[in-house]
Amino acid sequence: MAGENKETGVQAATAFENNLYCDFTASAAKAIAGKDIILAIFNSTGDKLLAIAGQQGLTINRSKDSIEITSKDTQGGWKSKIGGMKEWSIDNDGLYVSGDESHKELSKYFDGDDPVCIKVLNMKDKKGMFGGLAIVTDYSFEAPFDDAMTYSIKLDGMGALVDLEGKEEANKLPEGAK
Repeated sequence: MAGENKETGVQAATAFENNLYCDFTASAAKAIAGKDIILAIFNSTGDKLLAIAGQQGLTINRSKDSIEITSKDTQGGWKSKIGGMKEWSIDNDGLYVSGDESHKELSKYFDGDDPVCIKVLNMKDKKGMFGGLAIVTDYSFEAPFDDAMTYSIKLDGMGALVDLEGKEEANKLPEGAK
């Protein structure tokens, strides 16, 4: 039948009662849950991708300098600017899992000056989102009297934070990921 979805046998025009109340085309239906996004690092030999154990928070910071190019003949008294250098960083925190391989590797990267290869993944879709090289500039622990021990790390990017969208070869998942 014309307009029929061959996999489901449902008429395209009548799917979900014409999207009357289940509109899967709406952007809200395509939103990504933060719980599905994780930070992973490669070990120093690059053969193991390790999800950071215990993670709860993840912030990807991207910024660009602006360079002022205003001169006396700039029209209307408004400043003019052009884009300058870009940078990125990642802040990650969570429950500290003592003895976990990911935290052992983070300690090595913090103690040394070698960059770490990082990857941000969408575990629901099982796809890489971003990747790049970074320096571990902060690796702190907190052990309050009345709460669990936590960690926080700051990673400062070296070069570009690469968008992995559509790069099928970048969909390797961390060891033991389901």
